[in-house]
Amino acid sequence: MKHAFLNSKNAYAGILLLGMVSLMGDIVYEGSRGLVPDYLKFLGASAFIVGFIGGFGDFLGYALRMISGFLTDTTRAYWFFIFLGYGLIASIPLLGLVNAWEIAIILVLLERIGKAVRSPSRDTVLSVIGKDVGTGKAFGLHELLDQIGAVAEPLIVAALMFYSSDNYQLTFSFLILPFLMLLTALVYTFKKIGSRMIAEPKVTGEKSKALGKPFYIYSLAVMLNTMGLIPVLLILYKASTILQPEQQWIVPLIYLLIQGVDASVALFAGYAYDKFGVKVLTLPFILSIFPSLFTMIDSGLSQIIIASAFFGVVLGMHESIYRAAVAGFTPIPSRGTAYGIFNVFYGVGFLISGGIFGLLMGFNVSFFVTLVFVILTQVTAITALLLTHQTSKKQTRT
Repeated sequence: MKHAFLNSKNAYAGILLLGMVSLMGDIVYEGSRGLVPDYLKFLGASAFIVGFIGGFGDFLGYALRMISGFLTDTTRAYWFFIFLGYGLIASIPLLGLVNAWEIAIILVLLERIGKAVRSPSRDTVLSVIGKDVGTGKAFGLHELLDQIGAVAEPLIVAALMFYSSDNYQLTFSFLILPFLMLLTALVYTFKKIGSRMIAEPKVTGEKSKALGKPFYIYSLAVMLNTMGLIPVLLILYKASTILQPEQQWIVPLIYLLIQGVDASVALFAGYAYDKFGVKVLTLPFILSIFPSLFTMIDSGLSQIIIASAFFGVVLGMHESIYRAAVAGFTPIPSRGTAYGIFNVFYGVGFLISGGIFGLLMGFNVSFFVTLVFVILTQVTAITALLLTHQTSKKQTRT
């Protein structure tokens, strides 16, 4: 089969359409994630249940990508998994119809499963389309549109809660409107590009389907990088402990700062990746040192804001060029599997960092210990990244 996107105009159209789908998806679920813990508490769930479900949901969102990625490559049913994954976002508006926290938890987990189902297929489609204009630009533009939705949704949810006098069920139910818009955008996108995707070159042998050593070294490098990067929830937690009770409204604004910086950085990072290649990832690896140090130091609100800005820069590169680099190390027939495996490494890194930084923060461990841990993990991550580049060049020569 021949590659369908033979010019940059069609490629950009496909990228923009997929970006609009992600934007609408974020408008439904991104801001509601901040509302879910309070809603579960309102329905009677304990703090343990809320915390466990939050962590377990994120784990499912990453771990199941290995399975969905494998199924994607095995069946080549890319658009089936995209439709199924986005369709499960319906669980968010359905939260407005339930009165039991047990049922609400099932719906919350279904949304996370939906993200795991669609992500490898969507990223594979995006990587193929982006080949005509540069995978860095493709993922950067997609992330820019995605983050516009991520920034808009908390504001929408906050406005709904304000004007409905904190009516959780009415707020969740209202989200059925952007969900229907999401489905409309997805159907339109499929009609425009779905019938032309995915057309990969014929595979002459199993070797061309294999995920080589550079991919696994790169995934390990990213896992080490995320291990040394403090999770955003702990940055917000530290901000909450610094602020007075009447100032807690500032915490969501700090989160909006992170999302806004993420959106502005992603597109520029994509252009840089297309020009300089995987070596450009040394920059976010180095910058990952600063959010952790500025948060963990005995600091005030100004240091937390600096940490948040740095985290937004790193996150913008995570969501664009980190994903784009996977396409450079993997053949198309195995790319869904590759994205699934990569996201497991990525998620495990943040799972470990959450535990380590949580302990460091909880026990007020010396800042020197934090400094050593952060620098050691990032230096090791950069070493693995450079090894990835060298190994890939050797394989290309042979």
